[in-house]
Parts: sequence; structure tokens; C-alpha cells
Amino acid sequence: MKALDRKLLRDFRRLWAQAAAIALVLACGVAILMTSFGMYGALEDTRDAYYDRNRFADVFADARRVPDGVLTDIRAIPGVRQAEARVIEHVILDVPGRPETVTARVISLPEASAPLLNLPLLRSGRMPDPAATDEIAVNHPFALANDLRPGARLSANLGGQRRELTVTGRVLSPEFIYTIGPGALMPDNETFGILWMPARMADAAFDMDGAFDNVTLRLDPHASLEDVIDRLDRLLEPYGGLGAYGRDSQVSHSFVDAEIEQLRTTALILPPIFFGITAFLVSMVIGRIIALERSEIGLLKAIGYSDVEICVHYLMLAGLISVVGTGLGWAVGTWLSQALARLYAQFFDFPYLIYRVAYDAYAISAGLALLSAALGAARSALHAARMPPAVAMAPPAPPRFKRSALDRLLSRLRLSQPVMMILRALMRWPFRAAMTTLGLSLAVAILVASSFFSDALDRIIDSAFTQSNRQDAILLFTPDIPETALSEVANLPGVLRAEGQMFQAAVLRHGHLEKDVPIEARRPGTDLSRIIDGSGTVLDAPPGGILLSERLAMHLAARPGDVIEVTFLGERGETHRVHVAGLVQQYLGLGAYMDLATLNRLKRQAPRITVANLLIDEARLPELHAVLKQTPELGGLIMLTEMRRSFQDTIRENVTIMTSVYITIAVLITFGVAYNGARIQLSERARELASLRILGFTRAEVSFVLMGETLLLAVLAQPLGWALGGLIAKALARGSTSDLYAVPLVLEPSGFARASLVVLAASLISSLIVRRRLDRLDLVDVMKTRE
Repeated sequence: MKALDRKLLRDFRRLWAQAAAIALVLACGVAILMTSFGMYGALEDTRDAYYDRNRFADVFADARRVPDGVLTDIRAIPGVRQAEARVIEHVILDVPGRPETVTARVISLPEASAPLLNLPLLRSGRMPDPAATDEIAVNHPFALANDLRPGARLSANLGGQRRELTVTGRVLSPEFIYTIGPGALMPDNETFGILWMPARMADAAFDMDGAFDNVTLRLDPHASLEDVIDRLDRLLEPYGGLGAYGRDSQVSHSFVDAEIEQLRTTALILPPIFFGITAFLVSMVIGRIIALERSEIGLLKAIGYSDVEICVHYLMLAGLISVVGTGLGWAVGTWLSQALARLYAQFFDFPYLIYRVAYDAYAISAGLALLSAALGAARSALHAARMPPAVAMAPPAPPRFKRSALDRLLSRLRLSQPVMMILRALMRWPFRAAMTTLGLSLAVAILVASSFFSDALDRIIDSAFTQSNRQDAILLFTPDIPETALSEVANLPGVLRAEGQMFQAAVLRHGHLEKDVPIEARRPGTDLSRIIDGSGTVLDAPPGGILLSERLAMHLAARPGDVIEVTFLGERGETHRVHVAGLVQQYLGLGAYMDLATLNRLKRQAPRITVANLLIDEARLPELHAVLKQTPELGGLIMLTEMRRSFQDTIRENVTIMTSVYITIAVLITFGVAYNGARIQLSERARELASLRILGFTRAEVSFVLMGETLLLAVLAQPLGWALGGLIAKALARGSTSDLYAVPLVLEPSGFARASLVVLAASLISSLIVRRRLDRLDLVDVMKTRE
């Protein structure tokens, strides 16, 4: 082993504490990069494989009632490879052992063979017999939640008749990776399920013999999606077509795709912070080592070592730190990404998990880690290589300082001597002080950005559940019913108040831009389901106009006062020109709101509603469920009370885990910056501190001089950290926003305070660890050393 190699290992062993602190910070960046890439790759690969193997459709379309013969015309559309017609309806279930009303979506299975598209994957049991009149298969998560094994029986309200059904098997489908019910915010496998039944049975139950109400298409690789959707809409328009849409607008796919996009955003925003801090810390440590080893560098050059060998030696020391950090980051990142990918696979109802972290992820993370360490060490290593031997072996010239206006100001303040020493040290090395402050501020920023998610979710929950949707339950009617039926709904057991609301599928156009959205219509002054703007003000859609959510208005490039075209989808595909009366800030979905009387007038129909919002006496809830299970007109029931509880419990658990992870990361960053800064100060000022002890300063006063600089920088880092945290939170909010939801930028004072307390506490602990070395200083030996 060469002499330089032995020196390298000795230096690394001697600096193990500082190297470990830097390696931990670097490992955080590598681990986050690996975790994001790992989960991103696992979700994308698993989803793509699942879609391909089970032939997930590219286009979906609903209609009222389409004759079977139209399917031949659909298959003739250029670019269509396969087309399959189905019957899809919503029904009310009576599940044994569950007093609550359960809603299910019924999907018909073709008689002759297995489905061509959206092929169900059997998990246990068997598929229903095509000739059977009482057999169904259920989606696996719903079966598990309700203990429905093959052979179990349940009751369903099919087409107004109560039928006893037998479960033959449990299945999964690529169409329902994220199984969310109508009006729900997240899956509820206990009260919403998917049922597959033979086509003959579904046709008879819903009076669809010789017809269908849903069609799915698979396209050729080079087919034009927009052209196929336009042609399909024209074919279905006479039969109450509700608008075809591509895979990107399918609910399950949209949620999975939004999660994948959020992982990609995380991988782009957070790791660079850690790599930047690593470069700064390596620069600090290597620069100080070279300052202490000037005579050794001069001696090495004098005996024949070249400039390149000297430069490479110190770069290799930085490389060792990056190797340790990369290895630790690989291990933690691989383990964490595997664990989280399995959780994602369960949450999204994947039948299997294809986990692989591409070799380029390892290569990219290692390359970035090595590059950050090399950039940090490059300036000091080049400086060491350029020093002539005679200059290197001579003591460094003492720094030259001059009395400035700031010094005179400090003198007039009559500060104590220790405080003056702290402030002058910062003035001597402004760049290093600035970089230390930046490193600590990034720790604060990470905590501020992480708390933003919790505060944003609280805002969404408050807006969606407390202010906008105040009802206890929502009754879904299939088909629409007259508004006068609300009086009967209000007389149901336990119903304290009932308000009607209508959802109308529509296409909104402004110039060449268009968007398929459901229009919500309600009476002015309704109290259970309200329109709330960003300031919390309750709004009513004005007669004759339409209110748009801000994100929908951005899609359409529409502003208040503009006139847009509204095409109602369904039995009458009429187009009307409506003026935009205003914009509304909305976090969930893309909202469009009209007055109920205006909507019914434009459709030239008597007032009708599609849902009833209910305020319920919880004491009589069992009675209400018992009656609803026997009500033939119902298409479903959404219990918002249970949804709120489930949503809040899930969010609280996720926020707790996420907060713990980010606090750990912030503590590691703080420890890496503060510990290394304090260690370098101790090595630089050992003679100075020893002199103070000899002159009679107490240990507390000397400790104050050593720790005061780090703690002062930590305090100065807080405002900058708050600002950087706000910028990171803003970037994360933008990257997480989609058509499904908008993440508001909410920064509460408590989040800033919590971030500051964690970083200040970690800085204090790091300084105390270094301060212990003061007690072990040999004053005589320290005074004999020369800088």
C-alpha cells in the first residue's frame, strides 16, 4: 500500500465523526432519490404490466340505452382494435352482518366468452356461470372487508326487485385499481363494491335486453385518440351519450397517475437540497484539513509527489465520504422503496408487484453523490496542489483585518468580551458563516415544507366537509326523479332535512378549448351542500349564469363576463350559450355550478334532481338503513359521516409517518452542519480558547464563545429557512395539483414554530457534543502547537 493510501485511511479514521455526519446527510439525498425512483418505477411497471396483461381499455363511454347493432358501427371506427359493450348500473345491497346500506356497481359479463377488455383477474373461487340467474363475482377488497367467501349470499335491489345472490368468486380488475364510489374521496371497501354478473342476468334486471349503456375500446398504437372519441360521441349522441373519454380521465387511472406524478416531483425537488449541503460540508472539512496539513503537503511535494497526486489524494478523501453515504443511501433507499411499494400495491389493489430499481437509478444517485463531494473538495484540493513546497512548509500568513465601521458600532454597544469574539469571528469569515446559515436554513425549510402538507389537508377537509358538504348522507337516484319527491324523502325515518341537487354531464367550450365536467345545480339558499369561495363566503349561482372553479376556468381560458358554450350530454344533446358569472376556488375536482331552475329551464323539463342531501338523526340511523334497503328507486347511498371519519383517520396516520420522517431528515441535516461547523471552530480556535482559560475565563464563558457562533447562525437561519420552506412548499403544491384535486398552499405559524424549535434544539445538542471536547483539552499541548 502506498504511503498516500495509508495516510488517506488514517485521515478518514481520525475524522470518522465528521465524515459520518456528512455521510448521513448525503445518504438522505440518495435514499430519497432511490425511494422516489423505486416507488415510481414499481408503480409504473406494475400498472403497465397489469394493464397490458388484462387488456385495460383506452376509451370509455356511457349512454342511456344503445341498441346492440350500434356496436358494429363502433368497431368500424378507424383506429379501433377491439370494442366491448356492457351494462353498468348502481344498486343497493343488503350484506349479512352489516346494518349499513351498501352501494355496489354492477358490471355485466359477456355470455359467449371471457371479457375482451378490462379482464377480471380471479383471486379465489370461480366466475359466474353465464346461464345462472343468481350468481355474481365481487371485487376482492370488498369481499375481504365484508367476509364474503365463495358461496356466501347477499341481497340486492336489482331493477326495483329484491334478489338473493350467491358469490362465486373474488376478482380484481385493472379498471378498479383505486376503487372509489360515487361522490367519495377515497376507497371505502366496506360500503362500496363491484359486482360482475352474467349479461343475461343484467339485461333482465335492468331492462337492457338487446341494448347496452357502456362501451369500452382498445385502440391501435398509432390511432388518434381525439378522432376516435369524436366519432364515438357522434354515434352515441342519439342514444343519450354522456361523453366518451380517454384512459387519462378514468377515475382509477387518474388517481394512480397523480400519485406517480407526485413521486416524480419529489424526486426532482428534495434530493438536490441534500447534495448541495453535502458539497458545502465537504468543502468545510477538506479546507480545514488542508489548512492544518500545510507542512505535510510541502514535505510530500519536496520528496517528489506531483501536484496531481496531492490533488487526487484529497479528492479521494471526499470520495470515501461519498462512498459511505452512497452505500448507506442505497441500502436505506432500496429497503424503504420496497416497503412503501408493497404498501402502495395494497392500497391501490394491484394483484402483484413488479419491483425493480433500474440500474440507472443507482448510477445516477452514485454519480450525483460523488459529484457533490468532488465539487465540495475541488477548490481546496486544487489550492493544495498549487502551493509551492516552500510556501506550504512555512506557517500561513496571519489574516489581515482592519477596524471597520461595524467594529466601531460594536464597541459603542459595550457588549461583553465573549459576545464581541463571536461577532468578530463571523465578520472574519463571512462566506463560511453565510454557507452555514444556508445549510441550517435548508433544514428549517424541509420541516416547513413537510408541515405544509398537513396544513393543506386540514384546509381541504375543512372546505370539503365542514363548509361545503355539511350533509350526513347523500341518496343517489337512478334515473333522475321529480323534485317533488323530496317530500317523501323528508318523511323517511330519521331524516331531519332533505335538499335536492342535480348533476348534469356536460361539455363546456370556450373558443377551441373544451372540458367534460358535471354541472352541479342547486336551489339558492341551500344549506347542506353549498358553494364556498376561498374566503369562506357562501355563494349561489345566479339565474342564467354559471360559476366555474378557478382551475376549470384556466383550462378553458375563461374569465367572468365571457360567454361559453354548454352542451348537455344525455337524451337531449343541446348546446346553450351561458355567461360566466364568476370564479370559485375549489380544491376537489373541476366544479361548474348553475341555478337548478336555470338548468331545468334550459333542458325544458319539470324540476328534477339526481341526489338528495340529508341531515340525519343518528339515533334512528338503523331504521333509515332498513327502509333504504327496500327502496327500489335508489341507485346508491353515500354516508358522509363515515367518509369523514375514515378520511381523517387515514390522513392523520399518514401525516404522523411523514412528519416523523422529515423531522429525522432535518435533524440529520442540522447535526451535519452544526457539528462540523463547531468541530472546525474548535480546531481553528483551540489556542485562542486555551488562552482564555489561562487568562481566567471560566469554562462556561469559553463554552459560550465556542457554542455561541453556531447557535447565533442557527437563529439567523430561521427567517431564510421560512422563506425557502415556503418556496419548496409552493413547488410541491404545484407539482401535486391535477384535475382530481388542487393542493392549497397553507403555511401556518405553528409549522414555522415547530420547524424552528426542532432545528434550534438539534443545533444546541450538536454544539454540546463538541463542547465536551473542551474539557479534554491539554492547555500546555494546545499552546505549543502552531497554526
